[in-house]
Amino acid sequence: MKRRDFTLAALGGGGLLAASLPGVVAAQGGPVEGRDFVKLNQPVTAVPGGGKVDVVEFFWYGCPSCNTFEPMLDGWIKKLPADVAFRRAHVSFTAQHETHAKIFYALEASGQFDALHRKVFAEIHQQRKRLDKESDIVAFVAAAGGDAAKFGEAFNSFGVATKVRQGKQLSDAYKIDGVPAIGVAGRWFTSPSMAGGYDKVLLVTESLIQRARKS
Repeated sequence: MKRRDFTLAALGGGGLLAASLPGVVAAQGGPVEGRDFVKLNQPVTAVPGGGKVDVVEFFWYGCPSCNTFEPMLDGWIKKLPADVAFRRAHVSFTAQHETHAKIFYALEASGQFDALHRKVFAEIHQQRKRLDKESDIVAFVAAAGGDAAKFGEAFNSFGVATKVRQGKQLSDAYKIDGVPAIGVAGRWFTSPSMAGGYDKVLLVTESLIQRARKS
């Protein structure tokens, strides 16, 4: 989904937008720059070190394509080699995105990400809940079996506000205007709409990881 298409009113359809596009990963010679992925003119400077290849998924809880992509991405993450460091960044294009970003970073800060991350997607896309008010969000966390008090404290914390701001800065640095998207090593990014599908974007990402290793 592109930035201009981001609206919760669209949750009723269009979830397979990215997957419906034709495959464009080159049959020979690997992915093609400018078609399957973009090379940044100005590399991202705030990339974690440690000798690992930094891979970041940009997403939005309210994005139907992100919801569809999540199970496949989750399985792929579990098979990543030790020299790849994966992380997520929630975009904050609008006030609605920022509220959902606070959910994501509050789950991380309160140690409840693993238990509740997928449940947030389900609450929005299966139960058709907006989760755009703090009271509704905290009530959801409690109903989902989480620690609502710990979550609420994190939700309004300076640390989470800082994480939301940093996530926005990272998506801006990568020039992200649609999600889901994947950035690699602060130098390239790709997406299902560019690569031609959810499975193909992971193949492109793996190719970019190889490029990062060589460089």
